[in-house]
Amino acid sequence: MTSMAAPSASRATGLKILASVGLVTLVSAFVLKSSMKAGAEYYKHVDEVMGNIDSLRGKRLQVHGNVVDGSIEQAKGTLLYRFKIESRPPRAPAVITATYNGLVPDTFKSGAEVVAKGTLTPDNQLAVVPDGIMAKCPSKYDADKQKPATPAGSTAAAANVAEKL
Repeated sequence: MTSMAAPSASRATGLKILASVGLVTLVSAFVLKSSMKAGAEYYKHVDEVMGNIDSLRGKRLQVHGNVVDGSIEQAKGTLLYRFKIESRPPRAPAVITATYNGLVPDTFKSGAEVVAKGTLTPDNQLAVVPDGIMAKCPSKYDADKQKPATPAGSTAAAANVAEKL
């Protein structure tokens, strides 16, 4: 009789384990999905925004592009800015005007790559929210302008270090 009780006990244990694994998987999937939905923020390129302007008007969005050279205007004595953001190749050419009131990052300048967070207004401008400008730091490395490295033991390297001291 013991031999018949053993298979049903192991079967019950197996079902409990299977149910536990299934429950943990479902809960994990739910938590992952809900956390991604709340924290995920995507941006659209300027040409995507201008191509779907009617469907995006009034919605909060992030726009990625480059500040048009010479387009940054600041109202005298204020922190009110107006500038243009453009898409660059290989993307389709497009430009959007943005307005912003607040401190801008140090890296915000003509030609800078930016992501601006705001709302598309009825007059097709991007009203950027406070702290809504993220400017990419320019790369300090440009392979075309770099000099070839000299060996550490060379006299030229030693002379260069001595000049700096």
